Amino acid sequence: MTTDVWLPFAPEEIPGLPSAADHGLTYRFWDGGDTFPADPADCAFYVVPYLKGAEIAVRPLAGMARAEVVQTLSAGVDHVQAGMGSLHPGVRLCNARSVHEASTAELTLALILASLRGIPRFVEGQRQEEWRSGFYPALADKTVLIVGYGSIGSAIEDRLAPFECARVLRVARSARDTERGPVHPLAELPSLLPEADMVVLSTPLTEATRGLADAEFLARMRDGALLVNVARGPVVDTKALLAEVESGRLTAALDVTDPEPLPAGHPLWHAPGVLISPHVGGSTSAFLPRAKRLLARQLTHWTAGEPLDNVVYTTA
Repeated sequence: MTTDVWLPFAPEEIPGLPSAADHGLTYRFWDGGDTFPADPADCAFYVVPYLKGAEIAVRPLAGMARAEVVQTLSAGVDHVQAGMGSLHPGVRLCNARSVHEASTAELTLALILASLRGIPRFVEGQRQEEWRSGFYPALADKTVLIVGYGSIGSAIEDRLAPFECARVLRVARSARDTERGPVHPLAELPSLLPEADMVVLSTPLTEATRGLADAEFLARMRDGALLVNVARGPVVDTKALLAEVESGRLTAALDVTDPEPLPAGHPLWHAPGVLISPHVGGSTSAFLPRAKRLLARQLTHWTAGEPLDNVVYTTA
């Protein structure tokens, strides 16, 4: 009987993979196609195809009777976790911490700066051959609130550092101290929202964060504040956000939406003060080499019987 490892990349394209012959492995390539590369029952280490959706991600799980590890190539695991209930106890679910931080943080800063400095307005002005000068908000001297201060939230603050912000406020599930300052617990979020000129959402999608940015949350944001969502679309109540941006009280920059992909004709497309990017926070040239390094590292740990990185959940 073979011990299979399912990979979304051809194994010969991943430098540093453990030797299949030395460890009794068979590497199988599957990137979400209609036909499985082998019997899922023989798969012990499953790497979830990237950006193929929840339906494809969980499709083979029910048949993976020998599974030991499910490894995503995304920071979030919400698209996989629902299917983990079909697996036997002890299967570890790992995310892609270390792969997406730099790219997502880059996009976060790009969305903030583009929104503040009127870049969409300038692009439209260029098309219309109009010189749209004037005064625009700066990031300097502003207060930024990061909701979801994990590795991505920390990478965002790294990139905020040169921009001379007045303050960076940090919120996570529980309180802790960092070299930069305190991280406030989620329970303190309502009192922090009125202090921020921009609120960046970089939190995982969980039952606690689904609909977190609802009408009450948005109402607590100060007039003229910018909401930036690089987390997951359902973290924001779309109807409540539309009411705020259509009134002109808030603006928004969204890399993720609910629904997603955003369908033609949806009011978010043309809502005033809204900048939308199509969920490309991690989709950059940095992804592939970092993802391959992660897989080589994780499989080396696994074949050596060493602890895995980035374990976020273990089936009970």
